[in-house]
Amino acid sequence: MKEINRYKSVIAYHGSGFSGYQVQPNKRTVQLEIERVLTTINKSDTKIVSSGRTDAGVHAHGQVIHFDSELLLNGQEWCCALNAMLPEDIVAKSVERVKLDFHARYDVTQKEYRYVVQQVIVRDPFSRHLVAQVRQTLDIEKMQEAAHQLVGKHDFSSFCAANTSVVDKVRTVIAIDIRELAGARIEFRVIGTGFLYNMVRIIVGTLLEIGTGKRTVDEMGVILEAKDRTIAGKTAPAQGLYLWEVRYIE
Repeated sequence: MKEINRYKSVIAYHGSGFSGYQVQPNKRTVQLEIERVLTTINKSDTKIVSSGRTDAGVHAHGQVIHFDSELLLNGQEWCCALNAMLPEDIVAKSVERVKLDFHARYDVTQKEYRYVVQQVIVRDPFSRHLVAQVRQTLDIEKMQEAAHQLVGKHDFSSFCAANTSVVDKVRTVIAIDIRELAGARIEFRVIGTGFLYNMVRIIVGTLLEIGTGKRTVDEMGVILEAKDRTIAGKTAPAQGLYLWEVRYIE
């Protein structure tokens, strides 16, 4: 019997063409496409494990997966093999051999998400799959002031999708930074040790309502303390969200 090797890979994908990351019946998903390619390369059924799932329309700049293989290839060889067969909206950015006990999900220490909003007068059809578009001018200072109230260890029940089965909704947000980019775009950078379902999109949706004056800065603290999804803002659209980086203990 040949030795089993475990590999860690950083992948990027354009989420607009997928029904999310996780395999679903009769749906095109990121997991399905990668497993299909690896199964062909390995000549045996190959499953992957990711750092976490992303929804339909959500992008990844630095999703992390691991997979096992009897093949002993270096990182460049794996990247060449994968990218030669993967569809154009997925790319393997790196592959490295790791210890057999490495786990792409359970070993995560931090995740960084970024959310991009474009302020427009008229809808931009060319960027509609890459950013969320708003027609109002956003007040960055007010949004940053409100976002600061979410940093730390809190019960984020107000910022979690109501249909989740997760009981413990305490999470730690390390940082939320908001900055202006070129082209009237604003980027929300959210770093934490873990996130609830739709947590980042609900946080951004609430901040956007503060940035447009629909809510006050002080309301953010009230929303957080209420632990009630119904009083937070709308869930921001999927297309503005990017899983930017997943970090592990060195």
